[in-house]
Amino acid sequence: MTPPPLSLYVHLPWCVRKCPYCDFNSHTAGAAPPRQRYIDALLRDLAREASRADGRTLTSVFLGGGTPSLFPPQEIGQLLKGVRALFTLAEDIEITMEANPGTVECGAPAGYRDAGVNRLSIGAQSFDDALLRTLGRIHNGDDIARAYDAATQGGFDNINIDLMHGLPGQNVEMAMRDLKAAVALGPTHLSWYQLTLEPNTVFYARPPAGLPDEDLAFAIQDCGQALLAAEGYRQYEVSAYARDGRHCRHNLNYWEFGDYLAVGAGAHGKLTTSHGVQRYQKPANPMMYMQVQEAGEPGTAATTLTDDDLLFEFMLNALRLNRGFDEAIFVERTGLPAARLGEASGRARQKGLIERRDSGIWTPTELGSRFLNDLLAEFLGPGTENSFMHKAATKP
Repeated sequence: MTPPPLSLYVHLPWCVRKCPYCDFNSHTAGAAPPRQRYIDALLRDLAREASRADGRTLTSVFLGGGTPSLFPPQEIGQLLKGVRALFTLAEDIEITMEANPGTVECGAPAGYRDAGVNRLSIGAQSFDDALLRTLGRIHNGDDIARAYDAATQGGFDNINIDLMHGLPGQNVEMAMRDLKAAVALGPTHLSWYQLTLEPNTVFYARPPAGLPDEDLAFAIQDCGQALLAAEGYRQYEVSAYARDGRHCRHNLNYWEFGDYLAVGAGAHGKLTTSHGVQRYQKPANPMMYMQVQEAGEPGTAATTLTDDDLLFEFMLNALRLNRGFDEAIFVERTGLPAARLGEASGRARQKGLIERRDSGIWTPTELGSRFLNDLLAEFLGPGTENSFMHKAATKP
């Protein structure tokens, strides 16, 4: 198998407080999180991951969390200096950092830009102060505009805004007001996605009142997609919209079943090797993660994907893309024959959820895009059922 493009994901696990809807590996920071100790652990982890890279070039780096902007620019700079020393980087490498409006004051955006970050993702979620309180956010709507302005003044010209819809008590008018406020700032990219109640979250245990029903959720989505298209944002994935070709290259690598190395507490990696495609995960607890790295232990749980896993996980990612995928990429990235697609897709094609063009391009139909989980369920194999919704919501 020819190795696909390679990215790097770095997990920074602390937040000011845990949001009730969040199922990612994030932890309340408290008064004094051990930031420098954690950076040192990441640098040790990076050295080990560099041996996995085996000289391959990194096309993107993503600093996610948690809230990476809780780490000041000098610590982010120390981390990225280590990345540059240990890996070969593409000349036009994309380096993204997530930041929350309530925490970017931990460091001036210009400092993060000087450290090497060239793409910022601002976690707005909503511009409605009442909805932000319901979501447990620590910022208000005005903070978002201030954070965005500071980012542009700090030299960032590639900025994503994360925005949610389907919020408690939200109607179409409210959702469009949020979208218009985001568009007015002029970001190059918008991640606009529906609130879902994930297991092991406060909202899952105690659902908030007033969640939109299915009809209202579809109405919000339809109106929002029309608004974004009119404003020049092209939808290229279920929840991703870009201007001027400013797609998120890091996330595209996930959706195209590329490889990614992983460092940090709970980080997930995927690597194509001579033995097949492997997934691995680092210890989720930050203290345990640091202890493992300080002891010089790998601390990595790895599994080799079965053929059923490969089929399902490829489809789980690639079918999120509006343009679908070329079956030649399926063969190249999974090592499975193209005939496997025909065999597995029979019921989905009969139900009108997916189609294959004569050119070998596979795409969800309009119906399949609307009911994507139903389409994905058609590719579940033995042993993959229990991981379906978990993997669909996992952040690598």
